[in-house]
Amino acid sequence: MAFLTTHKNKTPLGIYVHVPFCRSKCQYCDFYSLANHDEQQTDDYLDAICRHIKETGPLAPNYYVDTIYFGGGTPSFFGAEGLAAILTEIRRSFDVAGDAEITFEANPDSVESHLLKRLRAEGFNRVSLGIQCDDNEILSKIGRPHTYEEAVEAYNRIRKAGFRNVSVDLMFGLPGQSLTAWTNTLENVLQLNPEHISCYGLKVEEGTPLYEYKDFADLADDDTQADMYLAMVDILKEHGYRQYEISNFAKRGKVSRHNLKYWMGMEYIGFGPDASSDFAGKRYTYVRSLTDYVNGIREGGQIVSEISEIPIRERAGEYLMMRLRTIGGINKEEYESSYLLPFAPLEKILETNRDLDLTRCDNGRWHFTPKGFLVSNTIISDLLLAQDESKPLAKRR
Repeated sequence: MAFLTTHKNKTPLGIYVHVPFCRSKCQYCDFYSLANHDEQQTDDYLDAICRHIKETGPLAPNYYVDTIYFGGGTPSFFGAEGLAAILTEIRRSFDVAGDAEITFEANPDSVESHLLKRLRAEGFNRVSLGIQCDDNEILSKIGRPHTYEEAVEAYNRIRKAGFRNVSVDLMFGLPGQSLTAWTNTLENVLQLNPEHISCYGLKVEEGTPLYEYKDFADLADDDTQADMYLAMVDILKEHGYRQYEISNFAKRGKVSRHNLKYWMGMEYIGFGPDASSDFAGKRYTYVRSLTDYVNGIREGGQIVSEISEIPIRERAGEYLMMRLRTIGGINKEEYESSYLLPFAPLEKILETNRDLDLTRCDNGRWHFTPKGFLVSNTIISDLLLAQDESKPLAKRR
Protein backbone atom coordinates (compact mmCIF):
# COMPACT_ATOMS: atom_id res chain seq x y z
CA MET A 1 0.00 0.00 0.00
CA ALA A 2 2.90 2.36 0.67
CA PHE A 3 3.97 2.04 -2.97
CA LEU A 4 0.52 3.02 -4.22
CA THR A 5 0.39 6.00 -1.89
CA THR A 6 3.78 7.26 -3.08
CA HIS A 7 2.57 7.60 -6.68
CA LYS A 8 -1.09 8.39 -6.05
CA ASN A 9 -0.93 11.98 -7.28
CA LYS A 10 1.95 11.63 -9.72
CA THR A 11 2.00 11.30 -13.50
CA PRO A 12 3.69 8.27 -15.12
CA LEU A 13 6.82 9.02 -17.13
CA GLY A 14 9.01 7.01 -19.48
CA ILE A 15 12.77 7.43 -19.78
CA TYR A 16 14.73 6.59 -22.93
CA VAL A 17 18.53 6.36 -22.91
CA HIS A 18 20.29 6.45 -26.27
CA VAL A 19 23.56 4.51 -26.26
CA PRO A 20 25.26 5.48 -29.54
CA PHE A 21 27.92 2.76 -29.71
CA CYS A 22 28.02 -0.33 -31.97
CA ARG A 23 30.54 -2.96 -32.92
CA SER A 24 29.69 -2.26 -36.58
CA LYS A 25 27.10 -0.35 -38.58
CA CYS A 26 24.35 -2.35 -40.30
CA GLN A 27 23.78 -1.61 -43.98
CA TYR A 28 20.21 -0.38 -43.44
CA CYS A 29 20.66 1.57 -40.19
CA ASP A 30 19.99 5.32 -40.11
CA PHE A 31 19.97 5.71 -36.31
CA TYR A 32 22.72 7.82 -34.78
CA SER A 33 25.47 5.40 -33.78
CA LEU A 34 29.26 5.17 -33.87
CA ALA A 35 31.05 2.03 -35.02
CA ASN A 36 34.49 3.62 -34.73
CA HIS A 37 35.00 5.00 -31.24
CA ASP A 38 37.54 4.84 -28.45
CA GLU A 39 37.52 4.40 -24.68
CA GLN A 40 37.73 8.14 -24.10
CA GLN A 41 34.49 8.68 -26.02
CA THR A 42 32.65 6.06 -23.98
CA ASP A 43 33.98 7.54 -20.72
CA ASP A 44 32.96 11.05 -21.80
CA TYR A 45 29.51 9.81 -22.78
CA LEU A 46 28.96 8.07 -19.44
CA ASP A 47 30.04 11.12 -17.47
CA ALA A 48 27.89 13.48 -19.55
CA ILE A 49 24.73 11.40 -19.55
CA CYS A 50 24.85 10.78 -15.80
CA ARG A 51 25.33 14.50 -15.22
CA HIS A 52 22.45 15.25 -17.58
CA ILE A 53 20.16 12.82 -15.74
CA LYS A 54 21.11 14.32 -12.38
CA GLU A 55 20.34 17.84 -13.63
CA THR A 56 17.00 16.81 -15.15
CA GLY A 57 15.55 14.81 -12.27
CA PRO A 58 14.53 17.87 -10.17
CA LEU A 59 12.43 19.10 -13.14
CA ALA A 60 10.04 16.16 -12.70
CA PRO A 61 8.97 16.21 -9.02
CA ASN A 62 5.37 15.34 -9.85
CA TYR A 63 6.21 12.32 -12.00
CA TYR A 64 7.11 8.73 -11.32
CA VAL A 65 9.05 6.61 -13.81
CA ASP A 66 7.33 3.39 -14.77
CA THR A 67 9.35 2.47 -17.90
CA ILE A 68 13.05 2.82 -18.76
CA TYR A 69 14.40 1.83 -22.16
CA PHE A 70 18.06 1.63 -23.21
CA GLY A 71 18.26 1.74 -27.02
CA GLY A 72 20.87 2.57 -29.58
CA GLY A 73 23.26 1.75 -31.03
CA THR A 74 23.88 -1.42 -29.09
CA PRO A 75 23.50 -0.99 -25.31
CA SER A 76 24.80 -4.50 -24.63
CA PHE A 77 28.01 -3.60 -26.49
CA PHE A 78 28.46 -0.63 -24.13
CA GLY A 79 28.82 -3.09 -21.27
CA ALA A 80 27.27 -3.88 -17.90
CA GLU A 81 29.24 -1.37 -15.83
CA GLY A 82 28.16 1.61 -17.90
CA LEU A 83 24.51 0.56 -18.13
CA ALA A 84 24.39 -0.14 -14.39
CA ALA A 85 25.88 3.28 -13.61
CA ILE A 86 23.27 5.04 -15.76
CA LEU A 87 20.41 3.10 -14.19
CA THR A 88 21.73 3.91 -10.72
CA GLU A 89 21.75 7.62 -11.55
CA ILE A 90 18.19 7.41 -12.88
CA ARG A 91 17.08 5.86 -9.59
CA ARG A 92 18.86 8.56 -7.61
CA SER A 93 17.43 11.40 -9.65
CA PHE A 94 13.88 10.22 -10.39
CA ASP A 95 11.10 8.49 -8.49
CA VAL A 96 11.26 5.04 -10.11
CA ALA A 97 8.39 2.62 -9.51
CA GLY A 98 9.23 -0.70 -7.96
CA ASP A 99 7.56 -2.53 -10.83
CA ALA A 100 9.04 -0.39 -13.60
CA GLU A 101 9.67 -2.10 -16.93
CA ILE A 102 13.43 -1.75 -17.55
CA THR A 103 14.58 -2.84 -21.02
CA PHE A 104 17.92 -2.96 -22.79
CA GLU A 105 18.52 -3.74 -26.44
CA ALA A 106 21.13 -6.33 -27.29
CA ASN A 107 22.84 -7.85 -30.29
CA PRO A 108 23.80 -11.54 -30.15
CA ASP A 109 27.52 -10.83 -30.52
CA SER A 110 27.63 -8.83 -27.26
CA VAL A 111 25.42 -10.96 -25.01
CA GLU A 112 27.75 -12.51 -22.46
CA SER A 113 26.70 -14.37 -19.31
CA HIS A 114 28.48 -11.98 -16.93
CA LEU A 115 26.74 -8.97 -18.54
CA LEU A 116 23.33 -10.61 -18.26
CA LYS A 117 23.80 -11.65 -14.63
CA ARG A 118 24.98 -8.18 -13.64
CA LEU A 119 22.14 -6.39 -15.38
CA ARG A 120 19.56 -8.81 -13.98
CA ALA A 121 20.93 -8.12 -10.49
CA GLU A 122 20.74 -4.36 -11.13
CA GLY A 123 17.03 -4.59 -11.88
CA PHE A 124 16.83 -4.84 -15.67
CA ASN A 125 13.85 -7.12 -16.36
CA ARG A 126 13.35 -7.08 -20.12
CA VAL A 127 15.65 -7.74 -23.08
CA SER A 128 15.10 -6.85 -26.74
CA LEU A 129 17.32 -9.09 -28.86
CA GLY A 130 18.07 -8.17 -32.47
CA ILE A 131 17.96 -11.40 -34.51
CA GLN A 132 16.51 -10.08 -37.84
CA CYS A 133 16.45 -13.42 -39.69
CA ASP A 134 17.72 -17.02 -39.66
CA ASP A 135 19.67 -16.91 -42.94
CA ASN A 136 23.39 -16.38 -42.36
CA GLU A 137 24.02 -15.26 -45.93
CA ILE A 138 21.39 -12.52 -45.62
CA LEU A 139 22.68 -11.52 -42.19
CA SER A 140 26.12 -11.05 -43.73
CA LYS A 141 24.71 -9.00 -46.63
CA ILE A 142 23.03 -6.52 -44.29
CA GLY A 143 26.11 -6.19 -42.08
CA ARG A 144 24.91 -8.04 -38.99
CA PRO A 145 27.92 -9.13 -36.87
CA HIS A 146 26.48 -12.53 -35.91
CA THR A 147 25.05 -15.75 -37.28
CA TYR A 148 21.64 -17.19 -36.50
CA GLU A 149 23.28 -19.93 -34.45
CA GLU A 150 24.96 -17.26 -32.33
CA ALA A 151 21.59 -15.53 -31.92
CA VAL A 152 20.04 -18.73 -30.58
CA GLU A 153 22.96 -19.19 -28.19
CA ALA A 154 22.53 -15.60 -27.00
CA TYR A 155 18.80 -16.13 -26.47
CA ASN A 156 19.47 -19.23 -24.39
CA ARG A 157 22.00 -17.32 -22.26
CA ILE A 158 19.37 -14.62 -21.67
CA ARG A 159 16.93 -17.26 -20.44
CA LYS A 160 19.56 -18.95 -18.28
CA ALA A 161 20.34 -15.59 -16.64
CA GLY A 162 16.74 -15.43 -15.42
CA PHE A 163 15.02 -13.02 -17.82
CA ARG A 164 11.34 -13.89 -18.19
CA ASN A 165 10.38 -11.10 -20.57
CA VAL A 166 12.27 -11.32 -23.87
CA SER A 167 11.47 -9.63 -27.15
CA VAL A 168 13.08 -10.45 -30.49
CA ASP A 169 13.38 -8.12 -33.49
CA LEU A 170 12.91 -9.52 -36.99
CA MET A 171 12.95 -7.94 -40.45
CA PHE A 172 11.30 -8.91 -43.71
CA GLY A 173 11.88 -7.74 -47.27
CA LEU A 174 15.64 -8.24 -46.83
CA PRO A 175 18.00 -8.73 -49.81
CA GLY A 176 17.31 -12.06 -51.47
CA GLN A 177 14.62 -13.03 -48.95
CA SER A 178 11.61 -14.87 -50.39
CA LEU A 179 8.18 -15.27 -48.84
CA THR A 180 8.99 -18.89 -48.03
CA ALA A 181 12.28 -17.91 -46.41
CA TRP A 182 10.45 -15.33 -44.28
CA THR A 183 7.82 -17.78 -43.06
CA ASN A 184 10.60 -20.28 -42.27
CA THR A 185 12.31 -17.59 -40.19
CA LEU A 186 9.11 -17.06 -38.22
CA GLU A 187 8.62 -20.78 -37.62
CA ASN A 188 12.22 -21.19 -36.43
CA VAL A 189 12.15 -18.17 -34.14
CA LEU A 190 8.80 -19.24 -32.67
CA GLN A 191 10.51 -22.36 -31.38
CA LEU A 192 12.43 -20.06 -29.02
CA ASN A 193 9.09 -18.99 -27.51
CA PRO A 194 9.79 -15.29 -26.77
CA GLU A 195 7.16 -13.22 -24.98
CA HIS A 196 7.23 -10.48 -27.61
CA ILE A 197 8.10 -10.21 -31.30
CA SER A 198 8.67 -7.05 -33.34
CA CYS A 199 8.62 -7.48 -37.13
CA TYR A 200 9.68 -4.61 -39.37
CA GLY A 201 9.54 -4.35 -43.13
CA LEU A 202 12.85 -3.15 -44.58
CA LYS A 203 12.86 0.54 -45.48
CA VAL A 204 15.85 1.75 -47.44
CA GLU A 205 16.73 5.16 -45.99
CA GLU A 206 18.77 7.72 -47.88
CA GLY A 207 22.25 8.08 -46.43
CA THR A 208 22.63 4.41 -45.49
CA PRO A 209 25.09 2.09 -47.28
CA LEU A 210 22.19 -0.03 -48.58
CA TYR A 211 20.71 3.00 -50.30
CA GLU A 212 23.76 3.23 -52.57
CA TYR A 213 23.19 -0.20 -54.11
CA LYS A 214 19.46 -0.72 -53.50
CA ASP A 215 18.72 -1.23 -57.19
CA PHE A 216 21.04 -4.26 -57.28
CA ALA A 217 20.23 -5.74 -53.85
CA ASP A 218 17.42 -8.11 -54.92
CA LEU A 219 14.91 -6.45 -52.59
CA ALA A 220 11.30 -7.57 -52.29
CA ASP A 221 8.79 -5.40 -54.16
CA ASP A 222 5.78 -3.84 -52.42
CA ASP A 223 3.44 -6.72 -53.26
CA THR A 224 5.85 -9.29 -51.86
CA GLN A 225 6.35 -7.27 -48.69
CA ALA A 226 2.57 -7.09 -48.31
CA ASP A 227 2.32 -10.88 -48.66
CA MET A 228 5.07 -11.27 -46.07
CA TYR A 229 3.24 -8.98 -43.68
CA LEU A 230 -0.11 -10.75 -43.96
CA ALA A 231 1.51 -14.17 -43.64
CA MET A 232 3.32 -12.94 -40.52
CA VAL A 233 0.08 -11.76 -38.91
CA ASP A 234 -1.60 -15.12 -39.51
CA ILE A 235 1.36 -17.21 -38.31
CA LEU A 236 1.89 -15.24 -35.14
CA LYS A 237 -1.82 -15.28 -34.33
CA GLU A 238 -1.85 -19.06 -34.72
CA HIS A 239 0.95 -19.26 -32.17
CA GLY A 240 -0.79 -17.13 -29.55
CA TYR A 241 0.71 -13.71 -30.24
CA ARG A 242 -1.76 -10.84 -30.19
CA GLN A 243 -1.04 -7.99 -32.57
CA TYR A 244 -1.31 -4.78 -30.57
CA GLU A 245 0.51 -2.42 -32.94
CA ILE A 246 1.30 -2.41 -36.64
CA SER A 247 4.68 -4.15 -36.16
CA ASN A 248 4.40 -5.61 -32.66
CA PHE A 249 2.99 -8.84 -31.27
CA ALA A 250 2.93 -10.11 -27.71
CA LYS A 251 1.69 -12.86 -25.48
CA ARG A 252 -0.93 -11.89 -22.93
CA GLY A 253 0.37 -9.23 -20.53
CA LYS A 254 3.70 -8.81 -22.35
CA VAL A 255 3.21 -5.72 -24.52
CA SER A 256 6.05 -3.20 -24.49
CA ARG A 257 4.85 -0.74 -21.86
CA HIS A 258 7.53 1.75 -22.87
CA ASN A 259 6.76 1.79 -26.58
CA LEU A 260 3.06 2.15 -25.80
CA LYS A 261 3.90 5.55 -24.34
CA TYR A 262 4.91 6.80 -27.78
CA TRP A 263 1.80 5.43 -29.47
CA MET A 264 -0.57 6.60 -26.73
CA GLY A 265 0.82 10.15 -26.58
CA MET A 266 2.16 9.82 -23.03
CA GLU A 267 5.12 11.73 -21.64
CA TYR A 268 8.73 10.59 -21.84
CA ILE A 269 12.21 12.07 -21.44
CA GLY A 270 15.16 11.05 -23.58
CA PHE A 271 18.87 11.24 -22.75
CA GLY A 272 21.85 10.98 -25.08
CA PRO A 273 22.74 12.42 -28.51
CA ASP A 274 19.80 12.51 -30.94
CA ALA A 275 17.36 11.39 -28.21
CA SER A 276 13.89 12.95 -28.27
CA SER A 277 11.47 13.90 -25.50
CA ASP A 278 7.82 14.81 -25.12
CA PHE A 279 7.61 16.39 -21.69
CA ALA A 280 5.69 19.19 -19.98
CA GLY A 281 3.93 20.20 -23.19
CA LYS A 282 7.11 20.49 -25.26
CA ARG A 283 8.76 18.20 -27.77
CA TYR A 284 12.51 18.48 -28.17
CA THR A 285 15.50 16.61 -29.60
CA TYR A 286 19.14 16.72 -28.63
CA VAL A 287 22.03 17.31 -31.04
CA ARG A 288 22.96 14.42 -33.33
CA SER A 289 26.60 14.51 -32.29
CA LEU A 290 28.28 12.84 -29.33
CA THR A 291 30.96 15.54 -29.21
CA ASP A 292 28.44 18.40 -29.18
CA TYR A 293 26.28 16.62 -26.61
CA VAL A 294 29.20 15.98 -24.25
CA ASN A 295 30.66 19.47 -24.63
CA GLY A 296 27.28 21.10 -24.19
CA ILE A 297 26.68 19.35 -20.88
CA ARG A 298 30.22 20.01 -19.64
CA GLU A 299 30.15 23.69 -20.53
CA GLY A 300 26.47 24.41 -19.95
CA GLY A 301 25.99 25.06 -23.65
CA GLN A 302 23.15 24.34 -26.07
CA ILE A 303 22.40 20.65 -26.58
CA VAL A 304 18.85 20.97 -27.93
CA SER A 305 18.65 20.93 -31.72
CA GLU A 306 14.86 21.24 -32.02
CA ILE A 307 12.13 22.32 -29.61
CA SER A 308 8.48 23.18 -30.04
CA GLU A 309 5.23 23.51 -28.16
CA ILE A 310 2.56 21.42 -29.83
CA PRO A 311 -0.76 23.21 -30.56
CA ILE A 312 -3.90 21.27 -29.71
CA ARG A 313 -4.88 20.72 -33.36
CA GLU A 314 -1.46 19.24 -34.06
CA ARG A 315 -1.89 17.02 -31.00
CA ALA A 316 -5.19 15.92 -32.50
CA GLY A 317 -3.34 14.90 -35.66
CA GLU A 318 -0.81 12.99 -33.63
CA TYR A 319 -3.63 11.22 -31.84
CA LEU A 320 -4.85 9.93 -35.20
CA MET A 321 -1.40 8.98 -36.51
CA MET A 322 -0.14 7.27 -33.36
CA ARG A 323 -3.28 5.66 -31.95
CA LEU A 324 -4.14 4.19 -35.34
CA ARG A 325 -0.82 2.35 -35.24
CA THR A 326 -2.40 0.28 -32.47
CA ILE A 327 -5.24 -2.20 -32.37
CA GLY A 328 -6.79 -0.02 -29.64
CA GLY A 329 -7.38 2.64 -32.29
CA ILE A 330 -9.44 5.80 -31.79
CA ASN A 331 -12.74 6.67 -30.16
CA LYS A 332 -15.31 9.42 -30.82
CA GLU A 333 -15.87 10.54 -27.23
CA GLU A 334 -12.15 10.45 -26.46
CA TYR A 335 -11.33 12.50 -29.55
CA GLU A 336 -14.04 15.14 -29.22
CA SER A 337 -13.55 15.71 -25.49
CA SER A 338 -9.76 15.98 -25.80
CA TYR A 339 -9.50 18.15 -28.91
CA LEU A 340 -12.93 19.78 -29.33
CA LEU A 341 -13.07 18.70 -32.96
CA PRO A 342 -15.92 16.80 -34.65
CA PHE A 343 -15.45 13.09 -35.18
CA ALA A 344 -18.17 12.79 -37.84
CA PRO A 345 -15.94 13.71 -40.84
CA LEU A 346 -13.41 11.09 -39.72
CA GLU A 347 -16.05 8.46 -39.11
CA LYS A 348 -17.35 8.86 -42.65
CA ILE A 349 -13.89 7.98 -44.02
CA LEU A 350 -13.53 5.10 -41.58
CA GLU A 351 -16.91 3.69 -42.55
CA THR A 352 -16.04 3.84 -46.25
CA ASN A 353 -12.85 1.87 -45.57
CA ARG A 354 -14.74 -0.60 -43.39
CA ASP A 355 -16.65 -1.64 -46.52
CA LEU A 356 -13.26 -2.42 -48.07
CA ASP A 357 -12.20 -4.52 -45.03
CA LEU A 358 -9.51 -1.98 -44.18
CA THR A 359 -10.98 -0.67 -40.92
CA ARG A 360 -13.13 -2.07 -38.12
CA CYS A 361 -15.07 -0.67 -35.18
CA ASP A 362 -15.10 -2.77 -32.01
CA ASN A 363 -16.86 -1.48 -28.90
CA GLY A 364 -16.80 2.07 -30.23
CA ARG A 365 -13.11 2.05 -31.15
CA TRP A 366 -12.00 2.29 -34.78
CA HIS A 367 -8.82 0.51 -35.85
CA PHE A 368 -7.16 -0.90 -38.95
CA THR A 369 -7.41 -4.50 -40.08
CA PRO A 370 -4.15 -6.24 -41.09
CA LYS A 371 -4.92 -5.30 -44.72
CA GLY A 372 -5.65 -1.77 -43.58
CA PHE A 373 -2.26 -1.45 -41.92
CA LEU A 374 -0.68 -1.98 -45.34
CA VAL A 375 -2.34 1.17 -46.69
CA SER A 376 -2.58 3.04 -43.39
CA ASN A 377 -0.53 6.02 -44.57
CA THR A 378 -3.05 6.77 -47.33
CA ILE A 379 -6.06 6.49 -45.03
CA ILE A 380 -4.43 8.56 -42.31
CA SER A 381 -3.65 11.26 -44.88
CA ASP A 382 -7.35 11.37 -45.74
CA LEU A 383 -8.24 11.61 -42.05
CA LEU A 384 -5.76 14.43 -41.46
CA LEU A 385 -7.12 16.37 -44.42
CA ALA A 386 -10.65 16.01 -43.07
CA GLN A 387 -9.44 17.11 -39.67
CA ASP A 388 -7.72 20.19 -41.09
CA GLU A 389 -10.95 21.21 -42.82
CA SER A 390 -13.17 20.73 -39.75
CA LYS A 391 -14.28 23.55 -37.48
CA PRO A 392 -13.92 23.29 -33.69
CA LEU A 393 -16.91 22.17 -31.67
CA ALA A 394 -18.57 24.70 -29.39
CA LYS A 395 -17.00 24.50 -25.95
CA ARG A 396 -19.18 22.66 -23.51
CA ARG A 397 -20.26 24.52 -20.39
